[in-house]
Amino acid sequence: MSPHALASRIEARTPAHRDRALDGLRALALLAVPTGHWLLGGFRLDGGGALHNASPLSAFGALAPFSWVLQMLGVFFLVGGYASVLSYRRRKSTTGAWLRGRMARLGRPVLGVTAVWAVLIPVLHTLGVPGDTLRTGSTLVIQPLWFVGVYAVVTALTPYCIRLAKRLGGWAAAPLLGAVAVVDLLRYGPLGDSMPSWLSMLNIVPGWLFAYQLGVSWAEGRIGKRGARLLLVGGGVLFAALLLFFHYPASMVGVPGEARTNSHPPSLLVLALGAAQSGAAILLRDRIGRLLRRPLVWAPVVVVNLSAMTILCWHQTAMLAAAVPASFAGAVPGLTTGPDTLGWILARVAWMPVFAGLLVLIARYARRFEAPWKAGTRAANARRAMAGVLAAGFAVFALGLA
Repeated sequence: MSPHALASRIEARTPAHRDRALDGLRALALLAVPTGHWLLGGFRLDGGGALHNASPLSAFGALAPFSWVLQMLGVFFLVGGYASVLSYRRRKSTTGAWLRGRMARLGRPVLGVTAVWAVLIPVLHTLGVPGDTLRTGSTLVIQPLWFVGVYAVVTALTPYCIRLAKRLGGWAAAPLLGAVAVVDLLRYGPLGDSMPSWLSMLNIVPGWLFAYQLGVSWAEGRIGKRGARLLLVGGGVLFAALLLFFHYPASMVGVPGEARTNSHPPSLLVLALGAAQSGAAILLRDRIGRLLRRPLVWAPVVVVNLSAMTILCWHQTAMLAAAVPASFAGAVPGLTTGPDTLGWILARVAWMPVFAGLLVLIARYARRFEAPWKAGTRAANARRAMAGVLAAGFAVFALGLA
């Protein structure tokens, strides 16, 4: 089937009421995740042939602004909040049943990728893959999955977010911003040396709930053009102030060797960027919607959205599918060599289509984990229990608990 014919077929099946702008924003935020991990993550090959994580940001601090563009989780949570309100309004039974359905959709792909990797680890070890490489790979695979857990938590808070949005409008997100600011002041201010290390973990829920709450308020009609401009300008000013006057790390992703990180857990800088991105997304919604009326532009957006969890869960596996075999060949530019030269950057860009192709190949088989699993029979229940045991085993290995 030609691209034009496929695009026309997808166009014909798209309901007239579909909000294409939301799907476009979600697809953009989704694609930023593998793009960021593939461009800003690398490996070093040790003397024993094992791979270790490395980042070009350690050698090229000037690349940090790229992380501002590629860190689009604020947009993802914004759209997630909006979409959850629409889904919540359409629920056919209780809130509990709605929430269980949402959790199942999030959990199945995670259970799938972790169970598969639990099987792969002993197989790869038998084939001669070094233990350090397996540790590195497991860390990369589990790294994006924290997002699913956080997203599940904020999704569970949807009914409360809706109530706050109806009462406070767009300002419902302000207390979350304030909470993160207080924690940042405590851990980075004059008393920072006396603060416990776990204090930063208090930012996880309010930090990511911030953009989600904005999305809920947007869906409730409580954030319009004026509010969006305030978010864009206010977020931009706060972002610049934190960088210039409060010396926050410029990179939105963690840099090996750096004592401070913005994203794990989120700092106030992440919320400032999320506010600016959210304001821009709301202001551009109509333009994006008009652009996606073109079938050839709309078709890839549909494909990406249908494979959302597969992309999130398997994109690191796609990179590893190229890097692990290459590690047996020694130094392969852009793949197993240290990310500390301009040549590495150029070579890594050249590897990007290979990673994308491997992800497409993997997705052909991995997408089945997004579909509802059979249940009710003894064999089906046994398969689900086995998947759970395997996933738990992989988590123990990846987190360094075994």
